[in-house]
Amino acid sequence: MSEGSGRVAADDLARFVARAFERLGAPAADAGAVAELMVEADLLGYDTHGVFRLRQYVDRLRDGGINPTPRLSVVQETAATALVDGDNGLGHLALRRATELAIEKAASAGIGWVGVRHGNHAGPAALYVLPQTRRGMIGLCAAVGSANHVPPFGGSDLLLGTNPIAIAVPAGEQPPFVLDMATTVAAVGKIKTLAQRGEPMPEGWMVGRDGRPLTDPNRREEGFPLPIGGAKGYGLALAIGLLAGVLNGAACGREVVDFTKDTTSPTNTGQFVAAIRVSAFADPDRFGSTVDAVFDQMRASAPLPGHDPVRIPGERREASRKARIDAGVPLHRSLWNELATIGGELGIEALPPLSGER
Repeated sequence: MSEGSGRVAADDLARFVARAFERLGAPAADAGAVAELMVEADLLGYDTHGVFRLRQYVDRLRDGGINPTPRLSVVQETAATALVDGDNGLGHLALRRATELAIEKAASAGIGWVGVRHGNHAGPAALYVLPQTRRGMIGLCAAVGSANHVPPFGGSDLLLGTNPIAIAVPAGEQPPFVLDMATTVAAVGKIKTLAQRGEPMPEGWMVGRDGRPLTDPNRREEGFPLPIGGAKGYGLALAIGLLAGVLNGAACGREVVDFTKDTTSPTNTGQFVAAIRVSAFADPDRFGSTVDAVFDQMRASAPLPGHDPVRIPGERREASRKARIDAGVPLHRSLWNELATIGGELGIEALPPLSGER
């Protein structure tokens, strides 16, 4: 736990978030479902995409940018595909429904691919690939970022988001493989977190328009995040924009609305979720044991000097979840203060004080 941080019980945090959404007009069931997913993100260690995002959601609900009472609908459907319209509601609702539908279709067809249009920011993509692994399936999820922060490679106009993608693969006796990444070196949420905490960015995350490294997160508007792998990261971000945005009739390119700066306009955020049933391709037990063996091979690789032992992406998430359920969700004092401000604005019961603050 970092300096200036304490802990809040997960249940207390979820109740606070749900009350905030209800005060802004969301039905209790929807408010509770989104609050649960936001806190789940924090439990799994995705601190930049959990309750940290409450301010953005509150502002958009308050100003009309998000519909508090959406009616989700399936507007197109085949045996293995579907398109969900989120009716501009809280993004977690549409993406949760898309995940459930993808799993249902994969159970019968072997694969399910569900797109979302008229959605909103929905937290970390990992939330929408882990359920597949519990059903013996591989999960995929990708989204058009909720603001354009990145130019096309070699260009100067901000036309792309950090466009995240997540992939989860079940194992046998071991935790699943979970890759959840932005197509930039660092997600913008991490940059905003450092700004809130008054901490600098490492070199290599962003550059200014003069091409020089930018390390002050409060000056992020003066530059842009760097794509992973240069032109390859740009190509991946654009591919996600086409599959999650254009294919679904959702925003891409200049149509993307900055959901932080513009709190009144619908974003028409696009995402997709896929599920692949392992048993449609292989014996599940043999697949699981082979995945376990591959993981063991990776970990057995001798680390380079100065490096920690090799890990499998996602292997510590469940351990983090258990530890945070037992000890509480770590919150930086600056985030707790922001949540307290939100509570005061909405006239809801305050969060408990931070415990064990350092």
